Order: sequence, then structure tokens, then C-alpha cells
Amino acid sequence: MENRDKINRYFEDTLKENWERLALTDFNGVSNQYKDVARKIAKLHLLYEHIGIRPGDKIALCGRNSASWAIVFFSALTYGAIIVPILHEFKSDNIHHLVNHSGAKLFFTDDSQFENLDPEAMQAISGVVAIKDFSLLYSRDKRLDDARRRLNEMFGQRYPERFTPADVRYYDESPDEVCLINYTSGSTGFSKGVMLTYKAMWSNLQFVLDNIPYIKPGDGMVVMLPMAHMYGLMVDVVFGFARGAHLHFLTRMPSPRVIMQAFATVKPKLIVAVPLIIEKIIRQNVFPLLEKPLMKLLLRVPYVDDRLLARVKRRLHEVFGGELQEIILGGAAVNREVEVFLKRIGFPFTVGYGMTECAPLISYSPWHVTKVGSCGRCVDRMKLRVESDDPAVTPGVLWVKGDNVTKGYYKNDEATRASFDGKWFNTGDICNVDADGFIYIRGRDKNMILGPSGQNIYPEEIEQKLNNMPYVSESIVVDDGGRLTALVYPDIESATSQGYTMSQIEQIMSDNVALLNKELPGYSQIARVKMHHEEFEKTPKRSIKRYLYQHN
Repeated sequence: MENRDKINRYFEDTLKENWERLALTDFNGVSNQYKDVARKIAKLHLLYEHIGIRPGDKIALCGRNSASWAIVFFSALTYGAIIVPILHEFKSDNIHHLVNHSGAKLFFTDDSQFENLDPEAMQAISGVVAIKDFSLLYSRDKRLDDARRRLNEMFGQRYPERFTPADVRYYDESPDEVCLINYTSGSTGFSKGVMLTYKAMWSNLQFVLDNIPYIKPGDGMVVMLPMAHMYGLMVDVVFGFARGAHLHFLTRMPSPRVIMQAFATVKPKLIVAVPLIIEKIIRQNVFPLLEKPLMKLLLRVPYVDDRLLARVKRRLHEVFGGELQEIILGGAAVNREVEVFLKRIGFPFTVGYGMTECAPLISYSPWHVTKVGSCGRCVDRMKLRVESDDPAVTPGVLWVKGDNVTKGYYKNDEATRASFDGKWFNTGDICNVDADGFIYIRGRDKNMILGPSGQNIYPEEIEQKLNNMPYVSESIVVDDGGRLTALVYPDIESATSQGYTMSQIEQIMSDNVALLNKELPGYSQIARVKMHHEEFEKTPKRSIKRYLYQHN
């Protein structure tokens, strides 16, 4: 496929060029060919037209990952409407608020989600449509009732012969038009509507097309990240669709077992994930093998260890389906123990960095180029600056500008002004940048803790070290009245399987902190440890909702 200067041209061409190929499949469920997707998009366009939706109007979408979710998404962009993806994990009152705040005229949702919603609380919408089969769940507009009842008839009238690739003609967008409003769900708990333009979406897509050449039409991809979050939406769905790939959607919260089943079936060349998912798979399938006494002994023997590590690499390759060329991780830091191990065996993984406000890409480098601890170099059509006299040595706040950056926050001029300095956008992240341009994220500016003598303490760096210690599953370091407290969720299952009691596990956590403190400067040492007996609450991209634990 030749490069296109507009994203809707990519969508037109992928449908025409891959007409007979499989496009979208609910894993272990129904499949759609590209021609099926094109027909369904055309029917939805007729629906929008009949009820008076015009380019620039908002269409809200809230549900679990599915082929139909993707079809609704593409139907909005190709019509010129502004799509408003809403995370299905949001509570009902939040969904009501976001639908209203966006000014959406039509709302697509799951049947099960609709049971917990009150359509009367969403006054601007014409009605509610089921994502699964586009049936009508609620209507307050006779035009919507008529359109849904007569949709097949209307389609036949519009295309009396038959629907062909020549009928695929989509909205001719302007680059600076807003096409998507994505409400953030970050660790602060405050949602803001990020306005993304066609240019931002195109720029992200173009970068991925240019830098991931190994995905070919017909290749299988497993979509497991929430599509209402920009990372999974762009790097998996939009890219995969534009490339003509066959996308398999995991329609429920995927467990490691289900994910591995999907990998074995689909045999993906590319996996897009957050670190937590991959780390769990590696710890379950590889690390126990490395802990066996004989394996530990052999790994200390020269020449033998290379052969063993190659064997481990082959085993891990099989776990991910056998045809893997690259895993791209994002959304959170990678556990250093896991990262170092994967680098040691030459496993093809890399870490990217982005945020919703950049649709989402800020940095990426291929696995064979990137450095340990880095999240790659700045992507094409973007520039960065760091508030530091020497960014390689002294970390500072990262600012970015370029085609990927948001137009601002919807109906929130104050937040927009606070985030921009001219065209430069404040990411809120603190980083170093080395002489080769590789970015190293140290933590969030708002999470930084001021030490007793004015020193900057980055809790994420301490947490990363603590998470590598025995039987620590995850942790948060918080300021507790001028002292640092480590909130620790232990790996109770692993510890108890080794015969440890709860009191012994608590002692292990205390010993971990004591050992860690020997590595830390005095001002950043942990004063006390507090056990948590359940997993910390997460955002959909698996970041801990830190604000919930700041006052513990």
C-alpha cells in the first residue's frame, strides 16, 4: 500500500484491496471479511444520515472489545463524525456525565452495560444502539425508529445492483478537524476530554506503518488492550486494519491462560501489551524453570549457559505463538528483573512511551536498537525539550510538540491553558534524555516527593527496585507525614506455596525494605512498610490509581 496523506484514504484502500480477506473476529466467535465491514459501515452511514447526524457531531461508544465495537469506531471516523470512546469500566454515573459532557447525539453500548444505565439521564442523545447487532435499545426520535426498522430496505435502495469496492467512498477530512474525544482515566481520578484531530491520528498511523513493516495483509493480530484507550486503539486496531491484517478481539478481561490460547491459535508476529500481562506470562512459564537447582548450576558454566539461554528463548517464543517478531510494551514501566533477563536472551521486545494527549505516540525504537531502561527515541513529526540544563544527567519535565499533540481539552479551557506553552505540551513526566536521544522516564512530576532537605524523590524508581525483591507483587511509595511509607501487595500465593506463614511474609517484606534502604540515599529511605492484602486498584491500562492511596 502506498502512503496516503489522509487517514480515511487508508481506510478506503484497505477495504478495497483486502475485500475477500478476513478482517475482524471475536476470538472463538463470529468473523467478518473486509467486505462485511464495508457493508456494515455503509449501513451505519445510512442510519446517521437518516437521523440528521452531520460531520462534526458526536457519537459515543462504550463497551467491551469486539469486532462490532471496531466497526462503529470506523463508521464514525469515515462519516466525519467525532467518536467518543468511553471505557466500559467507568461507573454508570460517570458514563452518563461523559455522554452528556461530550454532547453526543447517538450512543452505542453493550446490552449488559445498558441494564445499568438510565437513558433519561442522557438528554442530548437521539437513542441508544446495541453494539453487538445494532438493534435499538432506546429511542426518543421517530427518525431513529424508522431508520432502524427500514435499514436493510434503505441499503437496497441506495445500492440497487450490489455493494462493491467502488461504493467505498469516505469523508474527505481536513487535517485539523477533531475526529475523536478520548476521556482520560489516569491515576489522578480526574477525567478530561482529549480532543484529537485527523492529523494526529494520521501521524500516529503513518509512523507505525513506516516502522513496523513485517505485518502483512492477512497476518493475525491479537487485540487484548481496551480499545477505548488510545494505545491499544491505535497500535493494534487502527494500524492492523489499515495494514489489512486479521484482528482477533479478546472480548472479556483476558487471563494469561486465555491470552496464551489466543497466541497459540493466531500465532501473531506483533504483540501490543502492557508490562503486567507479559510479566505474568513470563513468570509463570519461564522463571520457575530457571529456579530449578540443576538449571541454576548449569547457567554458571561457560558455553553451557548460552545453549540453555537459547533453549529458554525458544520456549518463550513458543509461549507467544512461535512466529513473534516483536512485543511492544507501553503504559507502565517494565520490571527491571524481567527487562534485563529478556535483553540477556535476546528476546524481541521493546518499550514505547506515549499518552492520550499524543494519540498516543511520543517515543519508540525497535527492539534491536533500544537501550535497557529506555522507552526509545522521539517519533517522527514530533519534537521534545526537557526542563534541565543537562538532560543526560539531571532529569527534568518533558515537553513535546508536533502533529501528534492534542488540540486541547474539550470544554476545559483552564486545563488546556495550564498544559500548553505556545505549541509545547507539558507531559507531566520527568525524564532524562541521553546523547543518542533515548528517553528514560523517571516518574510523574505530580508524584515527585520533596525530601527533608529539598531533594527530589521519584517514588516510581524506588518502587521498581522494591518490586524486584522476593515475593513482592507490586508496591506504592507515599509521603506519610514527612516519612516514606511503602505500601506492598505481596505475592501471597507464591510465598504460601513455599510454606511461609503470613507473619513470616510480613517479616520478609520488612527484610526487603531493610535491604533496599542500604542501596538508597538517606533522604529517600523507606521508614515503614504497610501490607496490602489485595491488588491495588488499576486504570484500564493497568496503572495503579495512586490517588486512592496517597493518604494511607
